[in-house]
Amino acid sequence: MRTFDALRYAALAFAVGLAAHGVDHAIRGFDVVSSEVAVAGNIQVVAAMITVALVFIGHRLAPIAAVLIGAGSALGFTAAHLLPTWSAFSDSFVTPAPGAGVTAYSWLTALLEIGTALAFAVAGARQVRTATAAV
Repeated sequence: MRTFDALRYAALAFAVGLAAHGVDHAIRGFDVVSSEVAVAGNIQVVAAMITVALVFIGHRLAPIAAVLIGAGSALGFTAAHLLPTWSAFSDSFVTPAPGAGVTAYSWLTALLEIGTALAFAVAGARQVRTATAAV
């Protein structure tokens, strides 16, 4: 499989993971997260969708953007959801706030989003490496 095709598949998977996680937030209610989490999450969603669009239009910066947004998203979601509550940027599934509504679906979608974000970053890195080797 060509690396650009792999990047497109990874972008699609990441978009699906992002959407599934968004559904979880809609089910749980948007009022269960801090305003800091909400703002950071919305910025991340916009950056992710721009990056996915860059991949599908074949923009030359898409692979680098995929590395940055994929790795950054995986790190951010891990810190927000998989660590015990540590700051206003936490929406911890390990130590959820009362009424947070964390379910098995919450866990599944968070892990899906982290996994697809990592796959997106790896696919972007492979594309960068392939393009660099061709020069």
